[in-house]
Amino acid sequence: MRTTLIVGLASSLVLSTGAWAQQDFSDVEIQTVDVADGLYMLVGQGGNIGLSVGDDGAFIVDTQFAPLSERIQAAVNAAGGGPVAFVVNTHWHGDHTGGNQNFRGGGATVMAHDNVKARMSTDQVRALPAGETPASPADAWPNITYPGRMTFHWNGNTVNLIHVPNAHTDGDTLVHFTNLNAFHMGDTFFHGFFPFIDVSSDGSIDGLIAAGEEVLSRSDGGTMIIPGHGPLATPDDLRDDLEVLRTVRERIQSMIDQGMSEDDVVTANPTAEWNDSYGVGFMNPETFTRLAYRSLSP
Repeated sequence: MRTTLIVGLASSLVLSTGAWAQQDFSDVEIQTVDVADGLYMLVGQGGNIGLSVGDDGAFIVDTQFAPLSERIQAAVNAAGGGPVAFVVNTHWHGDHTGGNQNFRGGGATVMAHDNVKARMSTDQVRALPAGETPASPADAWPNITYPGRMTFHWNGNTVNLIHVPNAHTDGDTLVHFTNLNAFHMGDTFFHGFFPFIDVSSDGSIDGLIAAGEEVLSRSDGGTMIIPGHGPLATPDDLRDDLEVLRTVRERIQSMIDQGMSEDDVVTANPTAEWNDSYGVGFMNPETFTRLAYRSLSP
């Protein structure tokens, strides 16, 4: 399972540059994981999807890639849902928004933070890892946006959408299913991996830590957490990953304060004890260190 997750993580993030159109998705199967009553995690290729089903219809968090939309809808149907009525995008990257156009075409309303629409509607250039993402078609953009927070009521749940600034990107949303004691954290939480800090989208390691602390402040021992990538998690899992981030952040900040360059910090290897466990797949230790350094540099 871990090998599968590593391969999926690497592919999904590389494909967020737009190269997904050349990828073969024919062998991708959508797996359904129980989270709470009427709430599921769908695992395929790309960011994990949250699914709520009930009397009001189907609501999903993120849409993965366009070639998977029919399979995602089939998984929704199998879980007791019908046509997807609502979508929330946790951020703008293509492995979380690639199916927007298909679900909007099927009648869904897509919601996201204001900055998600701003980035999806313009060409994006990423410095590290280098890549370019052309603007998405207008009918893939969110058609409802919000500047900070939003609450809606669906399938008997109060669902809070909480913007956390400058975390994975500048447009991240935490989705809190308050009645079910569950969260979808999008890519503010990479469970068991070094996270991707998209500094070209104004992401920061401080924001990632703050997002995790926000979730923990609203959690208890029974809370379930859907990460953007990786297996379903508990607050203890999130605490473990946050401790890694805090330690690495403290080390890199100390090195910056000493006047060390980015290359010097990479050579110092501030992630050494986690390289073999967290540093697999797309986000290798060097890239993660460079991104963390850049997010902390004045």
